[in-house]
Amino acid sequence: MTAPVVLGSTSCYRAELLHRLLEAFTQAAPGVDEASLPDEAPSARALRLAIAKAEAVARTHPQALVIGSDQVAELGGQVLDKPGTAERAREQLRASSGRTVHFHTALCLLDARTGERHTHIDLTRAVFRELGESEIDRYVAREQPLDCAGSFKCEALGISLFERIETDDPSALIGLPLIALARLLRAAGHAVP
Repeated sequence: MTAPVVLGSTSCYRAELLHRLLEAFTQAAPGVDEASLPDEAPSARALRLAIAKAEAVARTHPQALVIGSDQVAELGGQVLDKPGTAERAREQLRASSGRTVHFHTALCLLDARTGERHTHIDLTRAVFRELGESEIDRYVAREQPLDCAGSFKCEALGISLFERIETDDPSALIGLPLIALARLLRAAGHAVP
């Protein structure tokens, strides 16, 4: 019998992505502190948090395959957290204008029955075009990207902010690398497709 799948996230973006692969899964809040550790590299932070989220949810879902994922945006060595306010979103977009933001998206698939864990890290480079103040203001007012690292939603109007996106998996930029996840789910016995 195939184990049930639990997405260790309450993110509507990740749930929408996972629905591309699976018809049935549940979501659970991992309740993990997402603060950075001193001198922690962005990719290491993303991986640590993806694993922590999967492990936290596995404790309450001991018969499930648990998916943990985390994304860290990096600009010039500095982490761009979720802005939370329109002003912070505008600041992040001003800083990103004409530059490349690196998105480290980590994935952990944990079989809670056996403790077996598989991980993957995707690196996506989003090259922003030069953005004017009025463009930034219009974008933030329309999209309200306050809960998105980097202050944009590439699956919507945010795509207009870029010159190009360099990636092996376009779904990773939204928050869940589906190509790697499909491979891990197949290895765990889930038929995808």
